[in-house]
Amino acid sequence: MQLPVNPPVAPMLAKPVKQIPEGPYSFEPKWDGFRSIVFRDGDEVEIGSRNERPLTRYFPELVAAVRANLPPRCVIDGEIVIPAADGRHLDFEALLQRIHPAASRVALLAEQTPAHIVAFDLLALGDLDYTGRPFEERRAALVRALAPAAAPVHLTPATTDRAVATGWFRQFEGAGLDGLVAKALSGTYEPDKRVMFKVKHERTADCVVAGYRPHKSGPDAIGSLLLGLYTDPGDLASVGVIGAFPMARRKELYAELQPLVTTFEGHPWNWGQPDGAPAHEAGARNPRDGETSRWNAGKDLSFVPLRPERVVEVRYDHMEGRRFRHTTQFVRWRPDRDPRSCTYAQLEEPVSYDLGEVLATS
Repeated sequence: MQLPVNPPVAPMLAKPVKQIPEGPYSFEPKWDGFRSIVFRDGDEVEIGSRNERPLTRYFPELVAAVRANLPPRCVIDGEIVIPAADGRHLDFEALLQRIHPAASRVALLAEQTPAHIVAFDLLALGDLDYTGRPFEERRAALVRALAPAAAPVHLTPATTDRAVATGWFRQFEGAGLDGLVAKALSGTYEPDKRVMFKVKHERTADCVVAGYRPHKSGPDAIGSLLLGLYTDPGDLASVGVIGAFPMARRKELYAELQPLVTTFEGHPWNWGQPDGAPAHEAGARNPRDGETSRWNAGKDLSFVPLRPERVVEVRYDHMEGRRFRHTTQFVRWRPDRDPRSCTYAQLEEPVSYDLGEVLATS
């Protein structure tokens, strides 16, 4: 490739803030997918990831779409996403499945769950390097460059009106989007620097602590706490973890939780017993029915079981199916809460919104 900006490039990043900032900013939806920088030089196409590793082989349908829809020589920053089967919201789980070592599986998934790419910045066009130009100019050039483009290549919606952005923040979550990104209109493109701002949805939930995993430093410190919520039939579903504690607190938690340590006999999550251990209950479920690693299907998911008697309040952004999308943050212990009262009913559900409406806004 002979472009004004050549791979690899680390994308420009955003720092989290609690509120939508006052202008002058350009506000965009925060897409929930794989951040990618797309390089095209004629028939040559390379798709780089956030960590600068190539994603090209996993998305052959996007390589074809880039050749059909992007200018012959360009570098564009964007997000790879997959719409759900009904087309109304994003499906991050389907996106995760696309990273597969087998070429035959990659080809099959490209047909079954085709990806889209949403463009939101321009680094180069033709022989011109745009990274040193203000975002306002980059956005205008990107709009012109993508004017003839069609699905699965999209231009992200953007507005300089904070009131409009505030409405998007509320509405677009129902389509599976993650919040808002704010970009200074005068800002240049700064790879690998947190010069943008992101505002994500924050909520709290009371969850049951039903186990822990030891910290990598040794068995006398907590690595993560396993969280559960009760379903309507009364089953305790595994919903996620808390994983961020100072080391001193990890050791304190270990000591505090030892009186609750139990066996897998009768524990609601007996699928978590160490590999090779016998099932404690007849008809025990497959371990992967309860919890899976999104990134490594073969990962050891065993844990130390606890009697489900303690309740913790956690902060989270949103759910993905029955689980928290990201690792939650500790807020406080809730000794006043009955564990059985920690149900899915307490969770706030975003109003449904059609993904097609979001893309049409651009």
